[in-house]
Amino acid sequence: MHRFRLRVYYEDTDMAGIVYHANYLRYIERARSDWVRDMGIDQLAMKDQGVVFAVRRVEAEYLRPARFDDTLDVETTLIHMTPARMVMRQKVRRDDDLLFTADVTIACLGAGGKPTRMPAELRSMPISAPS
Repeated sequence: MHRFRLRVYYEDTDMAGIVYHANYLRYIERARSDWVRDMGIDQLAMKDQGVVFAVRRVEAEYLRPARFDDTLDVETTLIHMTPARMVMRQKVRRDDDLLFTADVTIACLGAGGKPTRMPAELRSMPISAPS
């Protein structure tokens, strides 16, 4: 599991003072980018080679609100992998409180937007049992 820590800023909140729902997608995107970087994968080099990652599907559940100045942890776990696709379970927590969960399907695309194989560093990743 990969952990990414962030703080909620005023600009992240809505008129009710809670994190605007779309910002959770930004948070989990940052965590996935950080996870890929920590895996040693250079997405700019991938792009130069004509290979990119694209979100194919997001299934999200909003459980509790986050608020201004909260410190949040985004946990990212790889739960499924095919040669050209991976599914990650991401959880946003404030301390022990689970606030948001999402299963995110990422496709690896090559020339012309066609599916291509995942980088070797990812293909060798251990898969965790869904929880």
